[in-house]
Amino acid sequence: MDDQLILVDLNDRPTGAGEKLWTHQNDRLHRAFSVFVVWENKMLLQRRARDKYHSGGLWANACCSHPRVGEDLEQAVSRRLREELGIQNAPAEELFSFVYRTDFGELTEFEYDHVLLARYGGAIAPDPEEIEETRWTDLSELKQDILERPGAYASWFLIAAPKVLDFLET
Repeated sequence: MDDQLILVDLNDRPTGAGEKLWTHQNDRLHRAFSVFVVWENKMLLQRRARDKYHSGGLWANACCSHPRVGEDLEQAVSRRLREELGIQNAPAEELFSFVYRTDFGELTEFEYDHVLLARYGGAIAPDPEEIEETRWTDLSELKQDILERPGAYASWFLIAAPKVLDFLET
């Protein structure tokens, strides 16, 4: 966890930088992104690897990460889709952003999260250090599962997914 993350204010203006672990130990607001991948009325979900530093074993959207200092959002999204899932050439459009904070013991996720949507139906190659498993889930089944089993999903996913699903229905 030696990445230098971009610390931001509540308007997503950079205020400095912080090493990834330090940023999460010290409850600092930082820039992040969540990519939702859809294809033919299905959403790609990942179950986070159980040994992740937080939210291990929980289901989430296809890809989540942080831009590094000196890297713009588009570059970071492209890099992480390639690293985590082997996805290349899947342009993502930003839908919205939000700020959230969740405690995980001695670590805190306090993020200005940019939510993006990519439409992609090709092959994937999940990184087993990041992802325990993946699944394509029908959008209507996903809505029902979120209502019935919210504890199976990561905290940021529960905030962002309803808005993404609403966008996809309009």
